[in-house]
Formats: sequence, structure tokens, C-alpha cells
Amino acid sequence: MRNISDLIEQYLKQSLENSSEGAIEIQRSDLADRFSCVPSQINYVISTRFTLEKGYFVESKRGGGGYIRIQRVSLPSLEAVQRHIRQTVGERIDQTTAEGLVYQLAEARFVTEREAYLLKAAVSREVLALKLPVRDEIRAKLLKAMLIALLAK
Repeated sequence: MRNISDLIEQYLKQSLENSSEGAIEIQRSDLADRFSCVPSQINYVISTRFTLEKGYFVESKRGGGGYIRIQRVSLPSLEAVQRHIRQTVGERIDQTTAEGLVYQLAEARFVTEREAYLLKAAVSREVLALKLPVRDEIRAKLLKAMLIALLAK
């Protein structure tokens, strides 16, 4: 059975797909009522599952007429994706940012779900059992090499 966070995420992604503008505006309290949860649960889902690393731009306006606007950031071309990878990865990358990048590439269908799973496994801190900053440097080199190979297909 899926948990409430998964259901909220699925609902928001479906709403984004159905949006002609590629963005949605929601009110935290309306969404909390819809899912019978507290507004902080909505905050949690948005802050952990709709991040820039995962390909979403979120803006929030608080107050009486406040809203949350979620917009999908698309990766338009292979060249833009390669440039994005070089900028995001750099000389070192932490696990959270690496996983976010892989998630974003999978969502945009630049890598398959299986490839994404393998990429995440290869750059996990359990596999790269080294001290920082060496771990993040090796993760960056591995991730860049694997993504360049995958995207060259």
C-alpha cells in the first residue's frame, strides 16, 4: 500500500501532466483537506520530491491568498542535458544531488528506470565507502563517465 506522501506526489505529478501551461498552482490547505492530512505533510512532499535537482521549480506565496506554484523544468536537447550534467556534477557531487540529477534524467526519459537504478547504486555512499571529500570527487568522476557513455548511445 502506498503512503500518503506517495499519493500526494502522484496527484501533483498527474496535475502537472494535465496542465497546458506546464505548471500548477495549489493551495496548501485545499490539498491537505483533499488528502485528510496536515498542511505540513504537503510541505514535506513538495520540499523533498519537487526539488530543482529533480527537475521542478517551486515558488511559494504565503498569506491569505497564498499559493504554491510548481513548474516542471524541462531538459530540451541532448546538448543542453550534457551541459546541465557538467554544471551540476563539477569536480565533486554529494549523494543527494547525484540522485536528484539521475531522477531528473529518468523523468525526462534520457535514461531508463533500470539505468537510473544502476547509476544510483554505483554512486551510493555505501559503495563509495571513503572519507569526504574524496568520496564526492570519485562520485563525480564515476557519474560523469557513466552518463556520458549512456547519453552517447
